[in-house]
Amino acid sequence: MNLKGKKVLVTGADGFIGSHLVEHLLEEGAIIKAFVYYNSFNSWGWLDSFSQEKLNKIEIFTGDIRDPNGVRTAVQGSDIVFHLAALIAIPFSYHSPDSYVDTNVKGTLNVLQACKDFCIEKLLVTSTSEVYGTALYAPIDEKHPKQGQSPYSATKIGADHMAESFYRSFDLPVTIVRPFNTFGPRQSARAVIPTIIAQLASGLDEIKLGALSPTRDLLFVKDTAQGFVEIALSDKVIGQEIQIATNEEISIGDLAQSIIDIMNPGAKILSDENRLRPEKSEVNRLIGSNEKISSLTNWKRKYSLEEGLKETIDWFSNSDNLAKYKANIYNI
Repeated sequence: MNLKGKKVLVTGADGFIGSHLVEHLLEEGAIIKAFVYYNSFNSWGWLDSFSQEKLNKIEIFTGDIRDPNGVRTAVQGSDIVFHLAALIAIPFSYHSPDSYVDTNVKGTLNVLQACKDFCIEKLLVTSTSEVYGTALYAPIDEKHPKQGQSPYSATKIGADHMAESFYRSFDLPVTIVRPFNTFGPRQSARAVIPTIIAQLASGLDEIKLGALSPTRDLLFVKDTAQGFVEIALSDKVIGQEIQIATNEEISIGDLAQSIIDIMNPGAKILSDENRLRPEKSEVNRLIGSNEKISSLTNWKRKYSLEEGLKETIDWFSNSDNLAKYKANIYNI
């Protein structure tokens, strides 16, 4: 499959990974419809940071993934759908789990139904490494058991199984794409790397964090976007779950110290109890295998952790970008 000239819908296009994927799809020559969340501010999220030249090549569709009628309107006429729209913050899922069911499970069902009815060529449903919970063995592969250790992860498990059921029940050409811990420019303020960098870039000498011992498999966002594209291009992935991972891990404490060493070697790390997950909800270890994606697609990681961190820090060094983050509060 070639994406040039293909009519592509990206849900969650206004978000972190979605906006980077839109840029990558533009480079591939796709005809893009970007589904963004309707709001009274007429904000298109991170797409508002695009040049007018790029925006002229994108059709913006404002709607709500929870609304089946709007989703059907958006999907109609598409060849390929990349479904990224979701609520993703784990702490907020403790606070408002109903909204996660409505968005992540019912929203995904709306996309699945519309794609089935309009006979799209391929649907990529975005999962998360959080569906695995703490690693029972390492590296984690696609056969690892699912563990719902937060309301967020439970809804993503539900969405994944809903997608699987549509493949098995209706032969829908769906692939479940499971990125591990993506980071980079434009990431949500509730994620750990923006939290660290924003505090340091704001001149703080004491960096507040939660648990420092958990490990994560950190993937630069441009590699994640490339992974989505390579999965879309492959004819071998229909009905499959495919991880995008580095096969490496680093503890939150070591990660924070690495960023401190670059930005402000004199800064200290403080433990903030408000940022700790409940004990049984904390995912203590995540490290993913990339064996399957390497065997079924042409994806190869291009950015090391150090290279990705440098590009991310450079982006935050722009005062206009930093101003979008409230470094002095805990973003849930």
